Amino acid sequence: MPLFTSPKSKRVVVCVGGGIAAYKVCELVSTLFKSGVELRIILTKSAQKFITPLTLSTLSRYQAYTDENFWQPIYSRPLHIELGEWADLIVIAPLTANTLAKLAYGMADNLLTNTVLASTCPVLLAPAMNTDMWEQVAVQRNWQQLLTDNRFYGVETGSGLLACDRIGAGRMAEAAEIFIYIQSLLYTQGKRDLVGKEVLISAGGTREYLDPVRFIGNPSTGKMGLALAQAALHRGAKVILVHCPGSWDVPLGVEAIPVITAEEMQGVMLKHLPSADIIIMSAAVADVKPKDYSSEKLPKRSLPENLPLAAVPDIVAELGNRKQPHQYLIGFAAQTGDIVKPAREKLQRKKLDAIVANPIDKVDSGFGSDNNQAVFLDRLGREVEIPACSKLEMAHYLFDFVLCP
Repeated sequence: MPLFTSPKSKRVVVCVGGGIAAYKVCELVSTLFKSGVELRIILTKSAQKFITPLTLSTLSRYQAYTDENFWQPIYSRPLHIELGEWADLIVIAPLTANTLAKLAYGMADNLLTNTVLASTCPVLLAPAMNTDMWEQVAVQRNWQQLLTDNRFYGVETGSGLLACDRIGAGRMAEAAEIFIYIQSLLYTQGKRDLVGKEVLISAGGTREYLDPVRFIGNPSTGKMGLALAQAALHRGAKVILVHCPGSWDVPLGVEAIPVITAEEMQGVMLKHLPSADIIIMSAAVADVKPKDYSSEKLPKRSLPENLPLAAVPDIVAELGNRKQPHQYLIGFAAQTGDIVKPAREKLQRKKLDAIVANPIDKVDSGFGSDNNQAVFLDRLGREVEIPACSKLEMAHYLFDFVLCP
């Protein structure tokens, strides 16, 4: 099969609304530029009270537009038409209650709203406002109404200390989370092919403890499982992420269940198996555990020279035995040397529908890396090589592989 390819066009219009969360857009714009995205910026009149066009022009390496540009006839074609046709994606951050209401009712009285109406690309919304404002019936009605339009995608608000000193919902998502969502939408071009599906994902490396401070483990960080959860969420799925300890934040909108040992992971995975449509075992589960556990830290002199070991549950094999015909089970095989042959054997032995063979002896790939490379195999005999790419990109490749046989 041919290799999957990333979209070549990456043109994003970032629209900044009037709110203190506008300061986060500086980091977002800088990150987007560094990642190779071509940018155009629009600021509302209110946004300019919090951040200047000069700042965003400097970060984006292109003129930032305001309503003054909109009303001045200095362009060969109307500016909002040019921007709307140019964009592969429009991002509105922060989305204020005022702009939300205008979009919900199709109103257009400034450059931002006119550009949205003059475009056909996906629109990503990152709302930000005081808790009481966010929870108003009218605001929630507008929010839900807007999201019924398949063009619009929403980044959930977080909770915490707001600029008004209120603690509650309404906090705009962090720039890093918005950036990930943008990457997904540029890849999928707005596909929602996992709507109505439940995706169950395991992530990270299990730990099997000898005593409260010592354990048998592995270098897995859970980054691949996190990327799978992000990609599934952005494609419309309900996502359950069963994860081991890791130094990353769970995306807003993902149901996260922390576990530590293989036995704990097995219990949670089997509990949620019946309702899942796609199950992905990306976790690196330990093969063995110390036979005996001490509830108190063992003195160094008491550590056994030969550590008795016991087997841990084979979670993926159990899932393979229990899955129903309509369910799709994907495993991972981290290998050195020849990665395809042992992965194909595991595919058959564990009754998997597909498997991802990872070379962990390649530079900037596998455990701990932000990037990965792999070979996808399935029961139909397909074999697809995925070259080095980001783990988020690989997650989307995998869902394309599963959904487009």
